[in-house]
Amino acid sequence: MEESRLFGGEHDAGDAVVTIQSGEGGTDAQDWAEMLLRMYLRWAESRGFTATVQDRQDGQEAGIKTVVSGPITHTPDSGYLMGPAPGLPNYWICAGASIGVTQGPGAGKFLAQWMVHGQTEVNVAEMDPRRFGDHCGPKGRYAIEKAIDEFHEMYATRRPGEQRFAGRPQKTNPIYGRLDALGAQWEEKFGWERAQYFGATEEHSFRRSNAFEIVAAECRGTRERAGIADLTAFSKFEVLGSGAEAFLDRLTANRMPAADGGTRLTHMLTELGGIECEVTITRLGPERFYVNSAIVGQFHDRDWLVAHIAEGEAVEVRDVTEEMGILAIGGPRSRDILQPLTDVDLSNDGFRWLTGQEITVAGVPCIALRVSYVGELGWELHHPIDRMAELYDALVAAGKPHGLVHFGSYAMNCMRVEKAYKAWQSELTTEVTPIEADLGRFVDMDGDFIGREATAARAALGDDIRWILVYCAVETSDSDCRGNEPVRDASGRIIGLTTSGAFGHTVGRSLAFAYVEPEFRAPGTEFHIQLLGEMHPATVLAEAAYDPSNEKLRV
Repeated sequence: MEESRLFGGEHDAGDAVVTIQSGEGGTDAQDWAEMLLRMYLRWAESRGFTATVQDRQDGQEAGIKTVVSGPITHTPDSGYLMGPAPGLPNYWICAGASIGVTQGPGAGKFLAQWMVHGQTEVNVAEMDPRRFGDHCGPKGRYAIEKAIDEFHEMYATRRPGEQRFAGRPQKTNPIYGRLDALGAQWEEKFGWERAQYFGATEEHSFRRSNAFEIVAAECRGTRERAGIADLTAFSKFEVLGSGAEAFLDRLTANRMPAADGGTRLTHMLTELGGIECEVTITRLGPERFYVNSAIVGQFHDRDWLVAHIAEGEAVEVRDVTEEMGILAIGGPRSRDILQPLTDVDLSNDGFRWLTGQEITVAGVPCIALRVSYVGELGWELHHPIDRMAELYDALVAAGKPHGLVHFGSYAMNCMRVEKAYKAWQSELTTEVTPIEADLGRFVDMDGDFIGREATAARAALGDDIRWILVYCAVETSDSDCRGNEPVRDASGRIIGLTTSGAFGHTVGRSLAFAYVEPEFRAPGTEFHIQLLGEMHPATVLAEAAYDPSNEKLRV
């Protein structure tokens, strides 16, 4: 006997076919198939589904000797939940095993390492419960709708950049509608909607998609004229108090800004030297520091900061992520666009690279930072999010005569790779110290910071380390590295892995970062990267492919 039920509903993209086989014998025998039929029909009715009995015949009686209830858990991304609970000191989570008990031994091992040593031997960021924001809370629909969608897509092969839209949008800023009208193709980061690029819907592929030329135009427009991007999806903190400077100096490997307005890129390390956080710190006053980091690190970085405030230390950490919007403008004409909108001198003498000032732009108060993740003259304007629309409109109007273009995360990634800028959770993880990650210029070994001894010990090993990060050009015509592609020597032996990559539209070549064995670190060294099953020659570069001396940033 066989029965099939087809359930469908307006919110269910994955119809379920249920097949029941009945058998003989057992104790407490009953018409088991009929009982299940009633159960599924009632369930379908309660959920608003329609149930069609496609084929039915009476079955024989089957008995039940043991009932095992084994529900399976699914998180919004089908990933495990293992690690510190957000905002709850010394509270740990080990749950969400969508694959089942097979994940248990590994989860137990790495959780124990994390609790005892403060980090694991491998990067487990994809399991960290703090990868989810408050939009995943029990009062909203996001977690349930995403978990159901993940269940339906559990065995699907997803292509790069492909998005799932269940439960979205959750967080949008005041210019979402304006960007959507311009053709923004959206991705989600920590609940926020962020534009990937502006143009036709992407036909996703493991090779270069139809978005390739659109992104190329965004890069060219930014490099040749100016570009504007919504960077609201970044974490933003204020660290306040008389002990704030000493506190941050203890946590970070780089020197703290000595003067008000100074800005530094720096890293927070574990006791074992692993790279825990990457942040940009701007000193707005002796007792006031503005800290920015990747949006996916909002809860992670906040917890790291708060956990290291010593008893009695005069330090307060405020999470202002939701309060502040960010608009970035960059490119050789960015100063010409911005200057008419403010009374502050934006010349190189009046507003130097790697500094920040509190200014007014088009009547909107801003923390203006002269930094650029795309490697061009430019500013980030951090402002009250409720005034974002008026600031955006003023910038777009001022930029129109200068050929201002909009660019999204795809173009930003291409341009940051051209500049050889490393990314947190790609090149920079707890698996490596600043030594392997080639971050020596961002480490002040004369300072006293968490992880200093481990970093010094690793530096003393010289080339006697497992791997080192290199930057390379890749010979390829229709695909680019995205991370985790094997790197092989001439004999075919695996000597490393890529961490990220992109096509550099300005320099006209495909670029990638990779961790390799130290003997392959020298500029000019050649090896192969296995990309989509094919071997592609790659060559280690000595410097950034675009503007290695930072002349564009200093003008």
